[in-house]
Order: sequence, then C-alpha cells, then structure tokens
Amino acid sequence: MKKGYKALLDEANAAIETVPAAEAVGLHGSDDVVFVDLRDPRELEREGMIPGAFHCPRGMLEFWIDPESPYHKPVFAEDRRFVFYCASGWRSALSTRTAQEMGLAKAAHVGGGFTAWKAAGGPVGEKPTKG
Repeated sequence: MKKGYKALLDEANAAIETVPAAEAVGLHGSDDVVFVDLRDPRELEREGMIPGAFHCPRGMLEFWIDPESPYHKPVFAEDRRFVFYCASGWRSALSTRTAQEMGLAKAAHVGGGFTAWKAAGGPVGEKPTKG
C-alpha cells in the first residue's frame, strides 16, 4: 500500500519534538544549539536565513550526518541540540525524524518553519554559514 506525504508527516510529527517559533527565537544565540537550514540555496538568496544557522541542503542531510560518509560534516558530531527548519516545517519534520534515526538524539524542528520564525520576530540574516 502506498504511503503519502501526509502519512509520513503525521508519523514524523508524532515521533519528534516541535519547537514553537516563539520558543525557537529564544534559543537563538545559545552556544549549545545549532539551527540547521534545510532549504534550497535559492530560498536563502531570496528570503535570507537565521543568522549563524548552518546550511545543509535537504538532499545532503544523511550524507553529512553519517561519520562514515565521505561527505560527513563535523558539526553533526558535536554534542549540541540541532534545531532543523525549512520554509513551512514539512521538510524539517521529516529531516528531524531521519536525524534522530541516525543518532542525533537532541534533534528538533521549528514548527511552521522559517515563515513562522519571521512572523515571531526572529532575526533574519543574509549569508549561510559554510560547512
């Protein structure tokens, strides 16, 4: 039987932590938190991003998390809380579940994504942090 995106999102949201945007804004600047922007580079250019966030295109997530991968990024080996976000919270919900399955126990995502972040008055910067 086919499983659609709605079912995948429901399953992910039932298994992960969703941080409301207003609460996420309060986490900004914490040394023990890494915001991870999953959006396409064109979205970053068009809309900006959370200042200091680490940019990880969604298609590279699994490869950048896995220390066995030739594409591994050391940021994902740090003992920090990872708060994923995308535009509206769909990609980040699925990504957070994947990250947890891959061993990032302290993973969460911003409910409503970058759209909700901006609506909550969160700061917006222009340039991604390179991995």
